[in-house]
Amino acid sequence: MQRWIAVGVVAMMLFLGGSYFAYRNYKQNRPHSMWVPLPIRADLEMAKRDQIIKDLKAKLSTPEILLQVSKDMGLSAKWNLPSDEECAQELGRRLFVRPGDAETPAGKVPAIHIGVSGKLKDSEISGQIAMRLMDDVRDILGIKLPAKSDS
Repeated sequence: MQRWIAVGVVAMMLFLGGSYFAYRNYKQNRPHSMWVPLPIRADLEMAKRDQIIKDLKAKLSTPEILLQVSKDMGLSAKWNLPSDEECAQELGRRLFVRPGDAETPAGKVPAIHIGVSGKLKDSEISGQIAMRLMDDVRDILGIKLPAKSDS
């Protein structure tokens, strides 16, 4: 009788351990988007905002920019893809530019979200890519970063 109890306890522990591993693996592979909000004026017309989003998406989706982002970030090693061209194509599929809102010290304001969709386990890489894309957005829109003071 004691042997059957021991076998049952071991089987239950294996079942619980396997369930935990499967649940953790499931959670890590769920979709997770990372983006950087670009605040815009609240009085901007919807048609104008949609046109800005469309133009920004078209300019960010050019193969030259995607290839440069892929090379700068070393995505071929991180995504286990054989070349930077394939990484640029994958990045083009994952890239999004959409309307949203941003929390600022003045409260919630309309914003344009520029980011990358991916899995939860890759959220750190996706966040870094979104920040790298903002450099290109600043160049496209002609936004200058303030000079850092040496004080």
